[in-house]
Amino acid sequence: MKHFLSKWKNNWDAFIAKLDDIQFFRKVGITYQVLWNLFLIVFIIGFLGFMFASGTAAGYFASLVVDEKTYSEEDMRTFVGSLSKTSDIYLAGGVYLGKIRSEVDREIVSLDDVADEVKWAIIATEDEHFYEHNGIVPKALLRATMQELTSSSVQTGGSTLTQQLIKQQILSDEVSFDRKATEIMLALRLEQFMTKDEILEAYLNVVPFGRNASGRNVAGIEAAAQGVFGVSASELNLPQAAYLAGLPQSPYGYTPFTNDQQLKDQDGLQPGLNRYQTVLSRMYEKEYITKEQYEDAKDYDLTADFTTSAPDPMEERPRLTEEIMNRATAVLVQQKIDNRDGWEKLSDTAKQVERNQFKAEVENAIINGGYNIITTIDKDLYDAMNEAAQQSDAYFGADKQGQREEVGSVLIENKTGKILSFVGGREESLDHLYNHATRAYRQAGSTSKPVLAYAGAIEAGVTQPGLVIPDEQAFYKAGGREIRNFDHAHKGNLTVRESLAQSRNVPAVEAWWHVPDDLKVKLRDAAGFNPDMHGVNEAVAIGGGNVTVEQNVSAFSAFGNNGVRMEPYMIERIETDSGEVIYEHPASKHTMFSPQTNYLVADMMRDVMYSANGTGRTAANKLQFQADWAGKTGTTNRDYDSWFIAVNPEVTLGVWNGYSGDKTISLRKRVGGLGTGARTQSIWANLANAAYGVDPDLMTAKGKRFEQPDGIVEKRVCGLTGGPPTKACEEQGLVTTDLYRSDMIDHIEGLAPFQANFKPNAQPSNEKEDDDD
Repeated sequence: MKHFLSKWKNNWDAFIAKLDDIQFFRKVGITYQVLWNLFLIVFIIGFLGFMFASGTAAGYFASLVVDEKTYSEEDMRTFVGSLSKTSDIYLAGGVYLGKIRSEVDREIVSLDDVADEVKWAIIATEDEHFYEHNGIVPKALLRATMQELTSSSVQTGGSTLTQQLIKQQILSDEVSFDRKATEIMLALRLEQFMTKDEILEAYLNVVPFGRNASGRNVAGIEAAAQGVFGVSASELNLPQAAYLAGLPQSPYGYTPFTNDQQLKDQDGLQPGLNRYQTVLSRMYEKEYITKEQYEDAKDYDLTADFTTSAPDPMEERPRLTEEIMNRATAVLVQQKIDNRDGWEKLSDTAKQVERNQFKAEVENAIINGGYNIITTIDKDLYDAMNEAAQQSDAYFGADKQGQREEVGSVLIENKTGKILSFVGGREESLDHLYNHATRAYRQAGSTSKPVLAYAGAIEAGVTQPGLVIPDEQAFYKAGGREIRNFDHAHKGNLTVRESLAQSRNVPAVEAWWHVPDDLKVKLRDAAGFNPDMHGVNEAVAIGGGNVTVEQNVSAFSAFGNNGVRMEPYMIERIETDSGEVIYEHPASKHTMFSPQTNYLVADMMRDVMYSANGTGRTAANKLQFQADWAGKTGTTNRDYDSWFIAVNPEVTLGVWNGYSGDKTISLRKRVGGLGTGARTQSIWANLANAAYGVDPDLMTAKGKRFEQPDGIVEKRVCGLTGGPPTKACEEQGLVTTDLYRSDMIDHIEGLAPFQANFKPNAQPSNEKEDDDD
């Protein structure tokens, strides 16, 4: 200080010497010593004032941040790097479906994959001293503070890219001196932990850029590049880069798109284009671009580059997208439950609370976690089948009581359980999201006969395809009601094969009576039917239980896989953005019955489609290709539901038709001259033909047929007794040649109560024609 004052005194003496030559100062009598003393007083007061103000400011700043959390390097890197990223959906074969809807679309990108023009434009526009400062620019801060204190109409801002990053990722949007002080402190700290390139990369992934062509909010340069111009960030040219760099100042004021997916008119685009010119000017001033580049970019027609679409699966295929979302959520919630120690010890209430918490966590992770969700759905099959359903209006009846006839269909690969395609309804739109294929529980009708009644009886060894179970008047054991056939008639002595082909109820119920209770439960559970919706009482034999289309088709798929049902699934795996697999479908199989029983029932179901009296002959007649199909029809009381399900050695395809909603409404008996069952089979054939057009090998099973296993023999017997043919049996026309389990050959005579109590003179009664069951 002493040296400083001595230097100033010397300078002052020289100054006073010059003043001595000026007569004015002599006249007013101002002496050298007086002036020097005055100077010292002013200087000391000013200096002390400056020190006091500085100390006060420092103390005030300290008071603002004294209670703030101290962030470690790990903390700050975690906060800065914690970015939500939109999850993607992929269909079979890696076909991209689109992004899951979220509040903000974002794609994480490395700085190396961003065009240099973007970096130049952002720095020139948002923080020209980025590579020089240590997190803040004091002059800019002072200017911004004075503008704030004086309520200036001009607000130039004083935040560096580092400060903006802190504001976006760590702090709130609160406007106060406290928050600003914390922002400054954290910006200085962040610059100690991260390189400039790391900060710039983080900023480019964080900052909002308005809307994309689908009207969705976008953040991060990659999502902006794709959503505005339809290119990746690495492919942006100079004009595109400059335009995007101008958006962060006012993302929704400058964005070219409206929230209803429209390109703004010229007046709406002009603010963004004006901002674009400003960015170009700053890039030129800072010598990031040449004069020639600047002039060329000024005249560039940006509007010609705006993209016209951004994939939105929720608009293009809303039912499929929602189904995938629901199933992805379900598998990850179940994963959390499986990993939760002590889950089984929790009360039902506690389980529900935790399940809801798990669901909320999973839904947020799916929406914002940047997952890749890979599914089993074949896009071409899905599109073809849904289009075919929409073109099947001629087979649907008119609306009733405010409800419309609907359809649900599922196509499953037998050996894996993969759901290759489904039809959730006649129309797929945001107004028609309910999935009749996977969510609607409906009575199964006669489709239960092969799966439960006859498969159960054959597996239990109480009957065989060529043996008779009389179709005659009979009554339920519980309640005493009469067991009625769909035509309210009886056909007398029919073999099991004939009864299944013609969908007779009485023989099916009687067969189920003789299946042991433990086998009934095993079959129901192995079929994948929900115990809460599907019992094992006598009415179940003819469809008294409730199932979804998916469950019913899955049960039938066992016939195409040697009696083993593979658990159906749609979510193949879920990966993080870095490729880490966090879920992969675990194959799960359920043995329903032996290969011998499986083949015998499948062989009988061939007759449903291909015999003269088979109830499924309409489906077979309308197919445009040949394959070894085995199927079953089904209707429920008062025609509330109609089914047709068929299986070949490769796939199983099922269709349900009925009125949607909570009301039970009967289907129309005839539409366009076709009965209820024939209409459903026609829809099934339309879907099968559409699938064949996409993948002939799949739908024909490449010509493969159901393979007969060892342990099956052909035998000629009297169907009434199971014994050798007799004259009386021949007179009844009941000598049959059919397939039998070889281990039953020595036991089929008098095999079951059906044969012990047969009535040789049983005759058809009150028979009337009807092609439905």
